[in-house]
Amino acid sequence: MSSPASVMEPEDAAAGKDAESQLMYRIERPVYDEGFIRTKLLHRKENSTTLRQRLAQHCRCSNEKAKAALVSFLPILTWLPSYPVKQYLFSDVVSGLSTGVVQLPQGLAYAMLAAVPPVYGLYSSFYPVLLYTFFGTSRHISVGTFAVISLMIGGVAVREAPDSMFLIPVNGSNTSVVLNVEARDARRVQVAVVLTTLVGIIQFVLGLLRFGFVAIYLTEPLVRGFTTAAAVHVVVSQLKYLLGVKTPRFSGPLSVIYSLKEVLSDITSTNITTLILGLSCLIFLYAVKDLNERFKKKLPIPIPGEIVVVIVSTGVSFGLSLSADYKVDVVGKIPTGLLPPAAPVFSLLPNLVTDSFAVAIVGFSMGISLAKIFALKHGYSVDGNQELIALGLCNFVSSFFQTFAITCSMSRSLVQESTGGKTQIAGLLASMVVLLVVVAIGFVFQPLPQTALAAIIMVNLLGMFKQFRDIPVLWRTSKIELAIWLVAFVASVLLGLDYGLLVALTFAILTVIYRTQSPKSGVLGLVPNSGLYCDVDEYEEAAEFEGIKIFNSNSSIYFANSDLYVNSLKEKTGVNPERLQAAHKAQMKRREKENGNQNSPLKIYAKYKEPAVTHEVLSQNHLDEDEQRNGQLGDQHSESEHIFLEPLCAVHSIVLDWTSANFIDSVGAKAIKQVRPIVSLDATSCSTSVHEKLTLCLSLQVIREYAAVDVKVVIAGCSSKSSSYCQLFKHSRSLSTFTFLFLKCSQT
Repeated sequence: MSSPASVMEPEDAAAGKDAESQLMYRIERPVYDEGFIRTKLLHRKENSTTLRQRLAQHCRCSNEKAKAALVSFLPILTWLPSYPVKQYLFSDVVSGLSTGVVQLPQGLAYAMLAAVPPVYGLYSSFYPVLLYTFFGTSRHISVGTFAVISLMIGGVAVREAPDSMFLIPVNGSNTSVVLNVEARDARRVQVAVVLTTLVGIIQFVLGLLRFGFVAIYLTEPLVRGFTTAAAVHVVVSQLKYLLGVKTPRFSGPLSVIYSLKEVLSDITSTNITTLILGLSCLIFLYAVKDLNERFKKKLPIPIPGEIVVVIVSTGVSFGLSLSADYKVDVVGKIPTGLLPPAAPVFSLLPNLVTDSFAVAIVGFSMGISLAKIFALKHGYSVDGNQELIALGLCNFVSSFFQTFAITCSMSRSLVQESTGGKTQIAGLLASMVVLLVVVAIGFVFQPLPQTALAAIIMVNLLGMFKQFRDIPVLWRTSKIELAIWLVAFVASVLLGLDYGLLVALTFAILTVIYRTQSPKSGVLGLVPNSGLYCDVDEYEEAAEFEGIKIFNSNSSIYFANSDLYVNSLKEKTGVNPERLQAAHKAQMKRREKENGNQNSPLKIYAKYKEPAVTHEVLSQNHLDEDEQRNGQLGDQHSESEHIFLEPLCAVHSIVLDWTSANFIDSVGAKAIKQVRPIVSLDATSCSTSVHEKLTLCLSLQVIREYAAVDVKVVIAGCSSKSSSYCQLFKHSRSLSTFTFLFLKCSQT
């Protein structure tokens, strides 16, 4: 057929209601073979430029390229020149002040998680926020301290600077020692700063190398299981502050169990005043958080429960002298002003490389996930690679000012967005609130009880504990994703956040291999009067064609699953080349023995009224193509000269549905080629990449190409004797949505 494709008018179906309920269209189009399509109909675009020319063009600089590069590196230039002051400024001011009020107590609290003095949490809430305003692409996220990252940093700091390193003898006696807190804290700050420097370098380099896609490997169940485990770590680490007991801090595998054991064993020494104050703050913050959630549509801004707790608890502690009279632990000295820049202690680098990669990836994944959520909600886009660069610069540059690693916080980001924040001007103003405290009134918070900060941390983690609700949902929807969630949670709780993340990521990758290695497969059958092909094992209505197997597998074929694919093909279709070869040899030997002469001039053929696997194919004695097409064995020999053998298999053709095959590698192609001793292969409508790989690996002598099933069926010999072929030809238009390989076992 050479006429152009045309769509005919709807055919007259049954009269009345049937005609109204169902319309039938007949689509006519030319039939091409693959050779014609790839040589006559379609032509690949030729690349007229050489590699040298492309490199020269890429390296050539122009005003437009320089401007585009500058705007890409400094996204603030895209929106600040056209900033609508009247529409946005008031909203950004309100949002910035509200976020700053929340950022202040969180900075103090999360410094405790990072195992550094509280003032370093304020530094980390100022410098990175200032830098992100210029380099970030998200308009709504609030960067700064975050519980999970702070806890990971704290674990490294405690590991590299444990209390045991800073015990000094009293009066020259080794039997009595005291802890040198100042020296310990100074060392832990050095560790946190060097770790932050490494994190910044890693994030920045990954951004330049366009590695923003790495976040996709941290699938949502993995991240949610990991952050839930981190919440468990955080809560356990804050119990000693809530109870007012003195216990050492542990890091590494089973640190949660060790920490919990120490707290429970020392629970009899609980400071009652500390416990009462901490529980009061905890209950108040929970109530405020619940009110904000219930009435968020009616409240102009969320009630700032954290700053209320900080102010009230500081006032109570100062007025009642809780530290001196009731032995309540307080924040202590907060130096006024900013520290001068200082170089990190690079001698600590070798021990922190592995930890820095974990912190860098987790920090970026947290940031980009929240950034995408807000971008989708408000109709703009974020650049993952630029976000890596922005976070890298925030961490690297800020580390010279004694900060620890940051990312975005969910609770603060929600405050910044819900209070009307439009741009990162809100974040800039929030950092100014923190700066005001650092340079002017930081000393006011010196009596702040640590138990109040512990309460702030615990309440802010309630959202993470709600992620346990994922378990029943994933149980109903995806068992594999549930396994990822549970592995991430259990491994991170027991092994620590660094090893837990590595185990979870490895397991997630293994699930991908498992899914591609063990795809769902089956034999398809035609549903009468529908043109639909469904799995015959799942649907009663699906009926197979006689002698034809349509094999479906929802995976590509490559080295990891090629053997499994071939084994599944043999099992589902019932065609086993090895067994057929053995049966063929046995029949041939038996016939030769019966004839008593191995050099008999009689030719051994198998000629059947119904299609089946023939001995010509098994013996590689292929007939002339015209004879195959006509279903004849040759005219030069009379029927008396032929020895007829029994059919070896009732299946004469196998159709491979490769709709889901995105690629096939050389190993997969060779696995398909293993079937060649029993069948010859003909490809129909393969995707370009699959077709090219088959052509390269197997050559066109093995793979013959057809653009549609119709062509292959006719060439295979659709005679009146082969009713199955005719049925398939009749319904071939229904099969045009599939991609096929014909494994043709005989000529009929």
